[in-house]
Amino acid sequence: MIHEPVITVRNLYKSFGDNHVLRDFSMSLARGENLAILGKSGSGKSVLIKCIISLIAADAGRVCVLDNYIDEMSQDALDQLRARVGFLFQSNALYDSMTVRENLEFPLRRHWNKEQRAKGAEQAVMEALNDVGLAHTIDMMPAELSGGMRKRIALARTLILQPLIILYDEPTTGLDPITAREISQLIVRVQKKYNTSSIIISHDMNCINITSNRVIMLIEGKCYADGTYSSLRNHPDNKIREFFD
Repeated sequence: MIHEPVITVRNLYKSFGDNHVLRDFSMSLARGENLAILGKSGSGKSVLIKCIISLIAADAGRVCVLDNYIDEMSQDALDQLRARVGFLFQSNALYDSMTVRENLEFPLRRHWNKEQRAKGAEQAVMEALNDVGLAHTIDMMPAELSGGMRKRIALARTLILQPLIILYDEPTTGLDPITAREISQLIVRVQKKYNTSSIIISHDMNCINITSNRVIMLIEGKCYADGTYSSLRNHPDNKIREFFD
């Protein structure tokens, strides 16, 4: 079954001085799909997802997210769109001075009115924490949590607005192999429960193997190859296969 795209990127270019990061890059993300972007360090993977939600402006090309061309949107409309697109930062971006509960309530304060928060905030916080298996941490501080637990709390905060799309930036970086596998399996559970569409930026081949329905190789600024993990792992092109060897 072919699903309609929730993100379409066409002919995207982005340079920083003489560093040409994206060169005529195109891709699409289908509804309910987990798409991994694989490339060397500095190849433009994180730049790409920041361009998708307009944290960085592309030099040329078009990005359409949930039927909206982001270069045509007002700032208010863009802010509303971003509420439907969750972003899991590599650093987790938790507020150290806030409890777990307060960290999860933060996006609700930005996007829900007082009546919505009064009626539904506690339930939303608990559901998000239950999704990541950490309900018991609700009154703890980030400093009291392990690296894997902080990653899970950051994902819970992303889930609390029930986004249609989630962008994962190196979700397993800095984690031990067992915890990294648990986070990867959690990403798959989130996809199945909420039918989310996700882009996963990662160097962790185990993470990509576990989470991805499809993999795009970002090489020399372009979509160099597009296929399943297994098809790319056995590809005859040395530039592709070196990532898997």
